[in-house]
Amino acid sequence: MIKKIAVIGAGSWGTALAVSLSGKGHSVKIWDINNEHLQELKDHRENIRFLPEVKFPDGIEISFTIEEAISGAGIVLFSAPAQHFRSAFDGAIPYLKSEMVLVNVAKGIEQKSLMRLSEIAFEKLPDAKYVVLSGPSHAEEVGRAMPTTVVSAAKDLELAEYIQDVFMSDRLRVYTNTDVAGVEFGGALKNIIALGAGISDGMGYGDNAKAALMTRGITEIARLGTKLGASASTFSGLTGIGDLIVTCTSMHSRNRRCGIMIGEGVKPSEATKKVGMVVEGMYTTEAAYQLAQKVGIEMPITEQIYHVINEKIDAREAVKSLMTRQKKHETEDVFQR
Repeated sequence: MIKKIAVIGAGSWGTALAVSLSGKGHSVKIWDINNEHLQELKDHRENIRFLPEVKFPDGIEISFTIEEAISGAGIVLFSAPAQHFRSAFDGAIPYLKSEMVLVNVAKGIEQKSLMRLSEIAFEKLPDAKYVVLSGPSHAEEVGRAMPTTVVSAAKDLELAEYIQDVFMSDRLRVYTNTDVAGVEFGGALKNIIALGAGISDGMGYGDNAKAALMTRGITEIARLGTKLGASASTFSGLTGIGDLIVTCTSMHSRNRRCGIMIGEGVKPSEATKKVGMVVEGMYTTEAAYQLAQKVGIEMPITEQIYHVINEKIDAREAVKSLMTRQKKHETEDVFQR
């Protein structure tokens, strides 16, 4: 089942998936808004900026126009940063055909609209064949064919299974799910907790603190997600606790690396610049904080990280605020519907 696939966005994750797909024999074309970056990809046959030392298979072509990349494709994979997903989708729309399957791999919530990325897509193309691919998956490892598991999520199970078949290999195992909201919330909100885990590490706190952040973090992620229609069980799976674990514990995680610098005393704006790639958690924290207030959900970790990255309080004040909150039973109000 050889497919023609267009990859929109040549960051580390889009590149890693292109390499994986091409390794299965699929025909892959990559396009990015940055022509200079595209020329580097073509000249070096690797992504020296974002995924160095991972050579491109022969089946990967570089396209210098989005029309050329999408033309003739059966699958269009969007790998633009979450805050640029709307503009990338708008740019692709004139060339999309109804039979094309659209796969999004970005993780985030749009700041101004507070919309999930699937909501943006369906607002523009209500009948789109839309799939979310998410899970605990560092590009650095997928690009080097290290064993990884992800989830293909779509409202239509058959569509999710179709993408499962296209992407699955002996090094990339793909599960299916129909809870698009839950998969998207898990993938987006875990970046907030990863920032917090990094801040904790940067301040020199230990494993106890990180375990607490991760455990209470998945609780508030699920609390917001279930309030907005997600299934509670999704948050105990790969796109919930699985993605949270990998993002909070690995130095591949740009969110954790950014958090470490903030914990060490670097200003949030400077820490973001030093990471050198988009730190989705910085944007998602803002969006989630506003969304929680809008729907009346308590998210204490998110709230404190929001205040820290906006330089309203320092990290030690945030820790004290969290540790001295009102006493509670552990499972009290875990999920509010």
